[in-house]
Amino acid sequence: MSTAKDLDRLLQSFIDRGIPGCSLHVMQRGKTLYEGYFGVTDIHSPTPVNERTLFRQASLSKIPLYTVMMMLYEQGLFLMEEPIGNYLPEWSHSTKYVRQSDGTMTVVPTERPITIRDVCTMKCGLPYCNSDSPTEDPVLKGMQECMRPLWSVGHYTLREHLKAMSKAPLACEPGEQWIYGFSSELAAGIVEAVCDRPINEVMRQMLYEPLGMTDTDAIFFGDAEKRLVTLYAKNTEGQLVPGPDFFDKKHLPGSEHEEGWGRIFSTGRDYSKLMQMLACGGVYDGVRLMSRKTIDLMRSNTLGGTFGDSYNGGYGYGYGVRTLVDKAAGNNNGSFGAFGWTGGFGSWCEADPEEELSIVYMHNLMPNDEQYCHPRVRTAAYGLIE
Repeated sequence: MSTAKDLDRLLQSFIDRGIPGCSLHVMQRGKTLYEGYFGVTDIHSPTPVNERTLFRQASLSKIPLYTVMMMLYEQGLFLMEEPIGNYLPEWSHSTKYVRQSDGTMTVVPTERPITIRDVCTMKCGLPYCNSDSPTEDPVLKGMQECMRPLWSVGHYTLREHLKAMSKAPLACEPGEQWIYGFSSELAAGIVEAVCDRPINEVMRQMLYEPLGMTDTDAIFFGDAEKRLVTLYAKNTEGQLVPGPDFFDKKHLPGSEHEEGWGRIFSTGRDYSKLMQMLACGGVYDGVRLMSRKTIDLMRSNTLGGTFGDSYNGGYGYGYGVRTLVDKAAGNNNGSFGAFGWTGGFGSWCEADPEEELSIVYMHNLMPNDEQYCHPRVRTAAYGLIE
């Protein structure tokens, strides 16, 4: 089995490979099995990564979002098969692209509306559209046309974002294909509609405060901006250069910085509280937030198979999370039904209800080197179990 020294050596090898700084937190049944911090928060500063270091979570923001969705679902506030138009009226009717025999694309009404289940399982039919970069993809072109008025203003609320995008034709019939992207914005909008409060406030009150996640949020507070690691990118020579700064704009307070729903930042120790709660059947430090049965639904595979890429080998997809269904396909030494996700800047996590184990790894880098780092972290972390 692996030891703390093995994990220390592994994380140091990531630093030697070019990761500026990283953290790893492994917990089981409420106890910390491993906690390690390596590297620095900025390559021009001697400040070491520690338990208070903040990392951008990018798409790892989805796990708290969909956890809140499942908590609201188990409270009976909506049903999965309900049309999202019940909560977001402009989405009551949708259109989609259809390719004709001559190769041309036409736009026709969808056969049915998008449901909340479609949103939770990434099957709403829309990818992400984050820029006005030239594209030949008709779906992205349609989304860009919808967004240009908002982009020209430079800031917009989540509600304005959703209204604008409701006019975009979908890539396919709702529920037909897994397409990573805009489903999360719709999920955030549904939460706001159901709770009649801003999404960041709902997540804070339903998750962060009960779990004691005092270092997690979407908007900078106190010294949070100073504690956030510098985002780096690797140039063609493999050297670290400052990454784009527009990602952090959403974290600044003030409506002039809003661009729909902002992603969160967190520490490894803070985020572990959420993952340990999910691994331990909805309970953390004596506080129950949700039912074990709802977590079982959350990690149920909705793909009918598994992802075909090597990084997600053996995983299917549940309600906002990937879920392990074939250990051999990904050479995975974890447990069936273990679930989690990845953030685009390098964060990775997994909750394992069978072992009541949680693993939270963080770094911020572009490209994020996930293919190299994350499988090694997963394998070594599971190696701690007797």
